[in-house]
Amino acid sequence: MNEYYKNKLPAPEVNKNAYNYIKLIPKLGYFSKKNILMLQGPVGPFFFRLAKDLSRHGANVFKINFNGGDNLFFPKGSIKYNGKLKDWKDFLDDIVKKHKIDIIFLYHDARPIHETAINLANKKNIEIFTFEEGYLRPDYITIERGRCNGHADIPKDPDFYLSLSKDIDQDIQATPVGYTFRHLMLWGGLYHAAISLLYPFHPSRTYHRGQGFAELPYQILSWLRWLKAHVTEKDLLEHLLNKHAHRFFFVPLQVAIDSQVCRHSPFGKHGDKGVAHFIETVMRSFAKHAPKDHVLVFKHHPMDRGYVHYGSLIEKISQETDLKGRVFYTHLLPLPPVLEAATGTVTINSTVGLSAIFHGSPVKVLGDAIYDMPGLTAQSDLD
Repeated sequence: MNEYYKNKLPAPEVNKNAYNYIKLIPKLGYFSKKNILMLQGPVGPFFFRLAKDLSRHGANVFKINFNGGDNLFFPKGSIKYNGKLKDWKDFLDDIVKKHKIDIIFLYHDARPIHETAINLANKKNIEIFTFEEGYLRPDYITIERGRCNGHADIPKDPDFYLSLSKDIDQDIQATPVGYTFRHLMLWGGLYHAAISLLYPFHPSRTYHRGQGFAELPYQILSWLRWLKAHVTEKDLLEHLLNKHAHRFFFVPLQVAIDSQVCRHSPFGKHGDKGVAHFIETVMRSFAKHAPKDHVLVFKHHPMDRGYVHYGSLIEKISQETDLKGRVFYTHLLPLPPVLEAATGTVTINSTVGLSAIFHGSPVKVLGDAIYDMPGLTAQSDLD
């Protein structure tokens, strides 16, 4: 974190208020002698390791655990919350007063317990820092002052970025983290197992989605679909690159209950059916307006593979719109070669949109995304 945020740049002449956004965190030493409260973090040991780093820089770090999974990865120096969501605000208010909290760290800003914390922090002039998986993937996790994604204060004015010093990030050294899906599966499995096994000692009533052993059938189904895709999609990448290169539109799908879909897109009004409505919108537009020699490629989100499947929906709409043979539905395609060969990329607001820009694929955003601005994405309508 020391290296990623600067505070000694000359303020640009345009959008001076937005310039404050770049002055996020001078150094880790910024947190010295601050009382920091951590709420829910990424599944795994990230928050525990971060807490130790912050403590070495003189911060006083407190952590609230909401279930047995939190206890597993943050076993020492934590505060248990066993109450219901309706009692959370009063509990948090007491903790904030008792420990004189200056800063709250949280992971994702749209979870119910975090929205309550943000509202309380705003009233008490407590700083909020929000973590995300990373606007730039892989290799990065994002931390920003305030909220993230559609709630973020990050500037969306092209002139702001064009006016920045050219050497703004010359000393940023990114260390590639490599393939992380195995870690994700390991941490997730341990987390949900701990929730169920430790439930008698730490009953959880505040988690924002399914938890514990109840998640096991979905994970088994996800694994089975992954195995099937390795057979059915064995030659798909070669087929696309050889037969349809620069004559296909790529559509990365998002998790059905993702707050990015539910809170920051017009498809949120459909609840957990929002991604399905997005698929139909894209397919019907494609059928009417795309060149007849082009095809459409949907990629399912790997984290949603065991929960929903859009095969029958895509088949139904293909028949209704005479798109048989022109639509592919995939689980395994690697992004870089696909994005480099795509005519364009259509997304709700996935971070894949930023990857597509990096790889030179024109991008159309249908939701609210931090990167959706003139000069980066298509500003025309989808058709």
